[in-house]
Amino acid sequence: MCGRKTLTKGKIQILEAFLTDEWESDYTYVPSYNIAPTNIVPILLHDKIRKIKPMHWGLIPNWAKDRKFAAKMINARRETLTEKQVFSQLLSRNRCVVISDGYFEWKKSGKSKQPYYIYRKDNGFLPMAGLWSKWNDENNQSIFTYTIITTEPTKELNQIHNRMPVILKEDDIDTWLKCKEYKPEKALKKLHSFPDLNFYPVSKFVNSIRNNSEECIRKMGRVSLGF
Repeated sequence: MCGRKTLTKGKIQILEAFLTDEWESDYTYVPSYNIAPTNIVPILLHDKIRKIKPMHWGLIPNWAKDRKFAAKMINARRETLTEKQVFSQLLSRNRCVVISDGYFEWKKSGKSKQPYYIYRKDNGFLPMAGLWSKWNDENNQSIFTYTIITTEPTKELNQIHNRMPVILKEDDIDTWLKCKEYKPEKALKKLHSFPDLNFYPVSKFVNSIRNNSEECIRKMGRVSLGF
């Protein structure tokens, strides 16, 4: 599962790293150390050109009657994408990249949970594979939402949690994004565990979504993983 993440880099860094051609003009981006479900973040799409569009975390299918689906659909399991109709319909036309530079996971230890921050070894971006949808609310306002695809973790990360987000390699981003050019069968072959990640324990300060500062990713002293 991936239920909390970060995007601390600036707008220019995002535009340059993802070779973005267009940024939705009325979207004011603010970096975050504690992104939670329902929060709005920049999502990378491809429609002839690469575009950044703001979306809410937590997928709401276009046929949903209300927003309740969002809480249940912050993640989608890679292994069942083609089996569940809500996801299989999006695979052919609504693939996206969720831009982040780290995420949090909680390791259970008895009755307590220790948060860990997980990030790329070179401190670069973590382009997570996702699916998106457009839903109209009771006022017929269009709400854009997304879910993050997860997979089995690497051996190292399995010490913390039994799932991890699918992080795309740079060479695979186009295949995942270009829905009109690449069919789901080919795109799905690009979804793997990403090995080049580091992690360390952080304070339970991050547990509250009200906290959003560098303190969320500050490294704690050594914490035993129980092995």
